[in-house]
Amino acid sequence: MTVEEKDGAIVGLIATLEHASNAQARFEIMYSTLRDRISMLVYHPGMRLSEEALAAEFGVSRSPLRKALKILEADGLLRSAHGVGTIVTDVDIDKLGQVYQLRMELNELVGKLMPRTPDRDVQSLFETMRRRAEDLQREPSLDGFARLNIDFFHAFQSLTENEPLKEVSEKLFYQTCRIWLTLVPADNLANEVAVFCSEVIGIVNAVRIGDIKAAALLRRAHLSMGYTRLQDYARTGV
Repeated sequence: MTVEEKDGAIVGLIATLEHASNAQARFEIMYSTLRDRISMLVYHPGMRLSEEALAAEFGVSRSPLRKALKILEADGLLRSAHGVGTIVTDVDIDKLGQVYQLRMELNELVGKLMPRTPDRDVQSLFETMRRRAEDLQREPSLDGFARLNIDFFHAFQSLTENEPLKEVSEKLFYQTCRIWLTLVPADNLANEVAVFCSEVIGIVNAVRIGDIKAAALLRRAHLSMGYTRLQDYARTGV
C-alpha cells in the first residue's frame, strides 16, 4: 500500500467512525478493522501494537480499544506479553490442523443447518464474487487473493441462517486465513489463484440453481485440498 493509499484509508476510517450511529457500532468498526489488518498482514506476526497510537488513530479512549484487543486475543490473533504489550500471534500450520478439521465439518453443515434459499441479493453477491475471481485470475496478486478469500468467506456465510454456526465458523476462519499469505511461494501464486477461482465459480454455479448442499460440499472439498497443499508448502518450502 502506498503512502497515499494508506492516508486515504485512514481518512475513510475516520469518516466511517464519525458516521457510526452509536458507541457499539464504532466499537464493531474498530474491532473489524484491527482484525482485517491482522488478516492481511498489515500487522505482521510478532508485531507489537501500540495502544496509544491506535487510540489516537481511532479517536477513542483506551478503554474501548482494550476491549477490542481482548476479544482479538480470545480469537487467537493477539497475545499479551508481560512487560512488552500486545503482540500479533504467529501462524503455525501444524498447530492449526485441528482447526482445519473442524472448519471442514462446519462448512458441510452450511448445507444442512437452516440453509438459505438464495434471493436476488444473494445471487447478485455471488455473481460479484465470480467477476472478482475472474479479474483476479487475469491479474493474480497476493493481496487480491487474500482480500477475495476473506470477502468470499463472508459471502458463503450468507448461505445459512444458523447464527451459532456462523459465529464459530467466523472465529475459526480468521485463525487460519493468514497462513496463505505466509506460506504460498510467489511462483505458486498463479496456480493457487486458479484453484481458488475454480472453487468460487463452482460454488456460484451451485448457488445459482439453489443447491446449497452442493455449494457446502464443494467448499468442504476445497478446504481439505487447500490444507493439504499448505502442508506441502510448509514441509518443502515449494
